[in-house]
Amino acid sequence: MDAELADAFETAWRLLGRGAADRRSPMHTPVVASVDTQGRPQARVMVLRAADRAAAHLRFHTDARSPKCAALDGAAVAVTLYHPGEAIQLRLAGTARVVTEGADIDRIWTTATEFARRAYMVEAAPGTPLPGPGSGLPAGIDGRKPELAELVPARANFAIVRVEVTAIDWLHLAQAGHRRALFTHVGGDWTGGWRVP
Repeated sequence: MDAELADAFETAWRLLGRGAADRRSPMHTPVVASVDTQGRPQARVMVLRAADRAAAHLRFHTDARSPKCAALDGAAVAVTLYHPGEAIQLRLAGTARVVTEGADIDRIWTTATEFARRAYMVEAAPGTPLPGPGSGLPAGIDGRKPELAELVPARANFAIVRVEVTAIDWLHLAQAGHRRALFTHVGGDWTGGWRVP
């Protein structure tokens, strides 16, 4: 890659890494799009938890009982992020995998705060109808940090969505003229080229 192209690639991964690490980053909550099991398009905002450049992976957390898990596991996905301060849009393509078991998942679970793990204590699957507004959490859990013993059953509801990134469409918006590049990941190597914005 030429120097400018390499800089665009570096910028993309820098912004992804910052988005995963900083909850105030505009890239912390991208839109993840897929097609559901009935062939209908679905898009949802998810929290970016990790961006691993070396492995070309993104990581998100979700409830294993959510209908999106069936739609995402093994599916082609698109992830869209925008950073207004940098005037950069990233559109990533890849394949999603839903993972519920393993030492890596257990480590991620145990390092999350009790408040973060509380979300997986909901008594029914996400999307289940309720008679009125509510969190779905067991009585007495709303508004307080759960005890570690209360969180034990919630571990079964925790899953990660790992997206293997196969392409990054990088777009920089500028008054002097927009710039666009496409990077593809094949066989462990990244290649890139400029595109018309």
